[in-house]
Amino acid sequence: DEGHAHRMTGPLVAIVDYGMGNRRSVEKSLQRVGARTLMTCDHDELRAADGLLLPGVGAFPAAMRIIRELGLDDLLRERAAAGTPLFGSCMGMQLLFEESEEHGGAEGLGILRGSVRRLRAPGLNLPHIGWNAVRWTTPSPLTDGLPDPSYLYHVHTFAPEPADPADVLGTTDYGETFATVVGSGNVFGAQSHPEKSSAHGLALLANFATLATRRVPA
Repeated sequence: DEGHAHRMTGPLVAIVDYGMGNRRSVEKSLQRVGARTLMTCDHDELRAADGLLLPGVGAFPAAMRIIRELGLDDLLRERAAAGTPLFGSCMGMQLLFEESEEHGGAEGLGILRGSVRRLRAPGLNLPHIGWNAVRWTTPSPLTDGLPDPSYLYHVHTFAPEPADPADVLGTTDYGETFATVVGSGNVFGAQSHPEKSSAHGLALLANFATLATRRVPA
């Protein structure tokens, strides 16, 4: 297994494997930026990791149902509270919030305050698919050294509305201006697909790997 062979010196970033998301391409991107990776839903393995990446593609309610069945909701809340760097990618970022209105509504992990709602993009096609200029609004170690704007690849119909404007790290426009990169303390998320976003997406993941390297063990 390529993942297990990748044992050099970088931080160990565990990709939370609950069956939804571009897990393999996320794993390859993390390895490209020097992280060791593990794809797992095992609670002990997730607890031992230096950083956690929560991927996600598909419907929010279905994802939350599986996450709860696997007991990963409590585990992710516990690790976030313990200071482990956590990164939600694409729908994985939406899951960090309190709720989503998708498919009649569902409760999220509630690690970040706010809700997820359908993009208000009258006259434009949904899902929103394509490269967008992301403007940085709040400085963060996640976005250190990235150009302003950066260009990231998006595929989504819903977007988060953080309750605290300070949690919005970057915004982009599609019919409206929406939060596309978020962060609070050790918890971060990107609505884009960093693993499909070329140099700027890799730079985000590299910064996250650096944050996982610096973590002081609890």
